[in-house]
Amino acid sequence: MSGRRPPRHKKACFVSGSIMKHVLVMSGTGAIGLMAVFAVDMLNMIYVAHLGDAALTAAIGFAGAVGGIQIAVSIGLTIGLGASIGREIGSGQFYRGRRIASSFLFTSFVLTMLVGLLTAFLARPILELLGASGEALNQAALYLYITSPFLPLVSLGMSASALMRAVGDAKRSMNVTLGGAILTALLDPVLILGMHEGLMGAAISAVLSRFAMLLLGVHGASAHGMLSWPKLGAIASDSRGVWRIALPAILTNLATPVGGAYVTAHMARFGLEAVSGQTAVERIVVVAFSFVFALTGAVGPIISQNLGAGQMDRVREVLIASLKVSSVCVVCTWALLAASQTLLVEGFNLQGDGAALVHLFCTWTVAGYLFIGMLFVANTAFNNLGHPLYSTLFNWGRATLGTMPFVSYGASFGALGVQVGQALGSVLFGSVAIVTAFRVVADLAASKPAVMAAQASEIGASDIPTQSAGAAMADLAEIGEAEFSAENERS
Repeated sequence: MSGRRPPRHKKACFVSGSIMKHVLVMSGTGAIGLMAVFAVDMLNMIYVAHLGDAALTAAIGFAGAVGGIQIAVSIGLTIGLGASIGREIGSGQFYRGRRIASSFLFTSFVLTMLVGLLTAFLARPILELLGASGEALNQAALYLYITSPFLPLVSLGMSASALMRAVGDAKRSMNVTLGGAILTALLDPVLILGMHEGLMGAAISAVLSRFAMLLLGVHGASAHGMLSWPKLGAIASDSRGVWRIALPAILTNLATPVGGAYVTAHMARFGLEAVSGQTAVERIVVVAFSFVFALTGAVGPIISQNLGAGQMDRVREVLIASLKVSSVCVVCTWALLAASQTLLVEGFNLQGDGAALVHLFCTWTVAGYLFIGMLFVANTAFNNLGHPLYSTLFNWGRATLGTMPFVSYGASFGALGVQVGQALGSVLFGSVAIVTAFRVVADLAASKPAVMAAQASEIGASDIPTQSAGAAMADLAEIGEAEFSAENERS
């Protein structure tokens, strides 16, 4: 893993060309991989739901609430790494970026191993706090016992994918998640339905998928010369700058699953049907809004490279383009979900409150994702412009002040009231966050124009391996169209 020498005379690929094209290419290829992963995850739940045991379906919701916290840590690490390395590449410091990346991956492995083992050890008491009991508790705990110790695999795979996005290789980055999803899609029906292993089968499939993601990620990052063996004496100093972004990013990303866990605990008061319905909504959301979620990681390197090159006008363009893409995606998805809600209820085999929650979401509360999209775009800007604490502030504000009082009050009206309360909290925090993001960009552009101009004039060509936006667009045309069509038909 010494790292292949990068080809010379390559320019940082996001500091020129159409911003909208960069956003569409990076988000599009990222969304293909995410959509594949989440679609498989949704099918996983459908398989379990058709086993006819409500406890198993609810167990997926409880285990997912805990697993979401684990993944939030991994996402935070990935954001820190991607933002830091993108900035190094934008300023032409490829070899320094490679050294930092390799050192930080070692620290990420240690941290996620500790998180995974601790989660497995405390699985039952954590699940009990969320309201799990009986067979739902037993099944959810079993799932976490099997999957949690393998958290480092998915974390390192995601980090390697971020390194590929940082050098503009959207296709290889997509293949990390896409490869894991394909393996899961093949194994799930065999293990869950064919061998009647239930959640244990789903857990085994998840572990094997994580191994696939790690192998694909390391192979892709190594092909770009982005990995080398870390020097033990330099790990702490190399990682320090990344941690300045990663720690606030972890805190930021923990807010969403913590808020989700609070919602799950309140849904549990209304029985397994309500928990199953909420879990189905969560599975629908991540598939339907994969493009919006992909924006968070995809446009980070675009912002970072242009920040490193001192081109703040292009940074502002990234925010505007991202908002346009996010808004169009939400409106189109709203129409699609409204038309297909009955099929979704039947597919998840939902009854009572569970069916009512899906109908409510597809008809009305899905509109809240217009504002959640604003929050995602703002958080990406904060993380990549040196203000990660703003992301932490807004995400935790939404998860606490924007969730807890609304959900608690809504619970007095039943399970549907819980969902409405959860949606209302996103309106205020999403709106304020995006306004703040534009102010941050304006302040940065005005604060040191002379320094930025000097930086921009000094950056000619960076010694980085990269795939041009045109090449990535060609890849998207060849393989993306088929993938998007397949997923849209499945929705």
